[in-house]
Amino acid sequence: MAIGTITIGTRGSQLALWQANWVKEAVNRNHPDLTIELVIIKTKGDKILDVPLAKVGGKGLFVKEIEEALLDGRIDLAVHSMKDMPADIPVGLCIGAIPEREEPRDVLITRSRLPLERLNKGARIGTSSLRRSAQLLRVRPDIRIVPLRGNLDTRLKKLESEALDAIVLAAAGVRRLGLADRITQILDESILLPAVGQGALCIEIRENDSRIAAVVADLDDLPTRQVVMGERMFLNRLEGGCQVPIAGHGHIDENGYTLTGLVCDVDGSHQVKQSQTGPEAQSEQIGRQLAETLLAMGAGEILERLNANAQ
Repeated sequence: MAIGTITIGTRGSQLALWQANWVKEAVNRNHPDLTIELVIIKTKGDKILDVPLAKVGGKGLFVKEIEEALLDGRIDLAVHSMKDMPADIPVGLCIGAIPEREEPRDVLITRSRLPLERLNKGARIGTSSLRRSAQLLRVRPDIRIVPLRGNLDTRLKKLESEALDAIVLAAAGVRRLGLADRITQILDESILLPAVGQGALCIEIRENDSRIAAVVADLDDLPTRQVVMGERMFLNRLEGGCQVPIAGHGHIDENGYTLTGLVCDVDGSHQVKQSQTGPEAQSEQIGRQLAETLLAMGAGEILERLNANAQ
């Protein structure tokens, strides 16, 4: 590799390329002398599109192959959606930067332009996220969940082609692709608590690569890092993956760092939810403490049952 050139590994979806190009432009603003190239890498999650994520199994469905390229030196850094990152990062890699977060909530996009509470009984809502479907069924047990996979633009097309009444997407992706006008409703956290890390980017690098660490350091946003790392510690303690409806979202205000976490049965019938507040510098400790609190409240039994059913 020539001096002054760095390579960014990314998935090839429209949204992933937007994110990688955003990082490329941000790095170039601070280091205009660098030549930056994108390397598109297909992941397991990109190849298996006809099976719900919960049934594909395994962790790191959208990051593993990119991390392998980073470890063996084919790329210098990787750009991921933070919510795709497993709780455990491979030895030799680390999170080099977490830029300022986009809107973390989920949105509902409906054909009728009606909000969730006004959709007809038995409305068909597309999502392959157990976290989303479980929480939606808790507030609207009458709805029908339809498995929905594919890139963001593909899912938007399926709203029409598969005669769905609505689909649920992350607000961040919709906004990043300039499609905010399609949003019917931003779903409040009381209805749908976001995924851990949703709306944030993860810039992953090799642990001992001081050159790349210096290149991406300016992109790191401390408040976002504190919030997201607390969420990730919560997820780590619960050992959550795609097979389990776990949600966690934190924020910083004048009272410090507040993290809300949730574990739910897939049909929404049983839910354990709690919040915890403390100093923002202790966000990771708060994340671990909140996980312990939920486990003591019965989340452990839900997780054991769900993991047994996933075997």
